Amino acid sequence: MEVGAAGFERCLPRLRARIRRAAFLALDMEFTGLHSTFPQNNEPSLFDSPAERYPKARQSVQCFTVTQLGLAIFLNENSNKYVVHSYNFFLFPSTLGVSDVEFTLSASSVQFLSHYGFDYNKFLKDGIPYMNEVQQKILSQHLLAGSWKVSSALDRDVLKKAIDEVTCWIAAAEEGETMILQDLSGYQMFDVQLVLRQALQNVWTQPLEDKKVMVKKVSPQHRQLLENSPYDYFQKELILLSARGFTNLFQTLVKAKKPLVGHNMLMDLMHLHDKFYKPLPESYEEFKRNIHNLFPVLIDTKTVTKSIWKKRSFPRVSNLLEVYAVLCSNLNPEDAACPVIALASDCSRYAEKSSPHEAGYDAFLCGSVLLKSAHLLLCRSTDDAVEADPSFSQYLTVLAEYLNKVNFIRGGVSSINFSGEDAPCQHPPVLIVHVRGWPGMNERQIYQEFKALCRFDVRQLSKNQFILLSNKFKHVRLVLRDYKHHPHLPVCVYRHWRHSPRVNCLLQVSGIVALWSLLAFVLGGAPCCSF
Repeated sequence: MEVGAAGFERCLPRLRARIRRAAFLALDMEFTGLHSTFPQNNEPSLFDSPAERYPKARQSVQCFTVTQLGLAIFLNENSNKYVVHSYNFFLFPSTLGVSDVEFTLSASSVQFLSHYGFDYNKFLKDGIPYMNEVQQKILSQHLLAGSWKVSSALDRDVLKKAIDEVTCWIAAAEEGETMILQDLSGYQMFDVQLVLRQALQNVWTQPLEDKKVMVKKVSPQHRQLLENSPYDYFQKELILLSARGFTNLFQTLVKAKKPLVGHNMLMDLMHLHDKFYKPLPESYEEFKRNIHNLFPVLIDTKTVTKSIWKKRSFPRVSNLLEVYAVLCSNLNPEDAACPVIALASDCSRYAEKSSPHEAGYDAFLCGSVLLKSAHLLLCRSTDDAVEADPSFSQYLTVLAEYLNKVNFIRGGVSSINFSGEDAPCQHPPVLIVHVRGWPGMNERQIYQEFKALCRFDVRQLSKNQFILLSNKFKHVRLVLRDYKHHPHLPVCVYRHWRHSPRVNCLLQVSGIVALWSLLAFVLGGAPCCSF
């Protein structure tokens, strides 16, 4: 089900009720870009620890915004049947306030989403606003102080027309008379009221249904009474409520404390924090603590399925849709204990055709993959047949080792632990390349040389030495086999005590010091001649 700004507030009560009843929630997000290329060397690297990767990812999150958020609500209606309500929320940063939000578009991401049918008109024209706590505080202060500035050029044109109409009307109007401004959409209804009240001291405004605003001529004394009334304060609260937009639903997710499921969900979590909670902190550990407080139970299906893939002879697949297909084909359709997943009537089109990279569909796949993976693990954990209708708490029990372990793509660890310390970084042996007879080689050229054989990350160690790092032992073995005796690029296993420039420098300095000490001892210790 698609939800935009026009229908969001109407859907909000029903969404909140379903979230409170949910067994768990699955989430997926689409962005205007993934990895910022500024500054250089900002892309993820196998050399990164989680703490080293975090500042790079943080910078990317600050550059890009969320275009679409998919939320699948899995309701355990009866026995082992799960009814899924899957939603596509189009999002767009709030334009209500004094500051304009800037974000970047990555050409490759725009092309990718367009290929899969993403509707940019809905993103731009009907995106649900959102803001984090810092932005909310600034907006609230300006509302209370009455200082207001409209940042949108489109809204400024609408406001100018409205002010001209009211100015012409009020000159001849009697006190108590009213007029109606029509065809105002979204924030324009709030902007018009706030600007009119600020510009004219003898008018009062009130929102009406069907995108209309009533303007009333009042005396300055009556205006002051209206401004101090509880009713008008409630109107300002409504403005804040509308400006928060999707953040209102985010706060419901946080309060519900339901297990939150994603697939490769690190960037999703960072955007959730930055866009709806608070700007991302500089500290990696603070980010982890904040996320754990917001969502105490996280399940990354990438982490779960990677483990299952190792333990069972499943074919290697890369994307979420393929993972779902493999799990469906490996579950016994006659297994009465297998979870039944039924799409609700308002998102039944997902049952008829796949819609990869549509956030609501991917969220549905993500939650389904979790249930199917958990059932496989439950079957494996007992020698007897799984009892009929296993509960979701039983599934959580067999998933215990994966809880709060979020997949870490191409880095020094396999996952980030949001409820404790990260595991130490582990890699296959690091290799070192000695360049002979090919002067001026750089990291890019070394990468191109080895790319045909396997994939490594490359770092220059010294003028003629480069470090190679892979996450696959078989790639290390291949390179050692083919390049161990190469005439120009011999490769061997890196040994810190032997190859580190610092260690070599220290040894050289120590050798020089030792030599001078020996010479001083020899020369200083020679016997003096006596006469």
